[in-house]
Amino acid sequence: MLGDSVDFANKSDIELVKLSLENQDFFVYLVNRYKEKLSNYIKRLTRVDNDEVEDILQEVFIKVYLNLNDFNEDLKFSSWIYRITHNQVISCYRKLKARPEGYAVNIDDQAAKNLTADVHIAINTDLNLAKDNIMVILDALNEKYREVLVLKFLEEKNYQEISDIIKKPFGTIASTISKAKAEFKKEMERKNINF
Repeated sequence: MLGDSVDFANKSDIELVKLSLENQDFFVYLVNRYKEKLSNYIKRLTRVDNDEVEDILQEVFIKVYLNLNDFNEDLKFSSWIYRITHNQVISCYRKLKARPEGYAVNIDDQAAKNLTADVHIAINTDLNLAKDNIMVILDALNEKYREVLVLKFLEEKNYQEISDIIKKPFGTIASTISKAKAEFKKEMERKNINF
């Protein structure tokens, strides 16, 4: 019987991949581990409603399951699944370009503080207002800049993970993040937003 005496929350991603390859019923544990994280990632990159996020997630998990045999254990599973999600968002981009207004994205307080501190902006206002302003600025940025800032500060991925996810060299990631922070500041000034 599945999970009768095993604590799957304490299993590593690699262990769950191996179990899923032996018995497809174990795949649900990987889905449960990543569903919320990937949902937030998709919402942060796009302006789609929850139904569209669910559709994208469904496609992501189908692709993950179908390609589980091809997973390279030398990579982090989280980078691999984020890469598949990244690709799925890009493949849906034309459809997603007609973005509805008024979506809600969860930026936690620490992520807001991390991003503004790293861009050398002091938050001198209500943190909730600052989080709203961060989303307005991110939404106005070029997609390549928005994505690296989302991955670095909101998803808390390191440079190597970002490199694995978007398939760009490590040095390019560092340079792009630096440019993205500069663009963030410029957009803040263009929109006359103060923190």
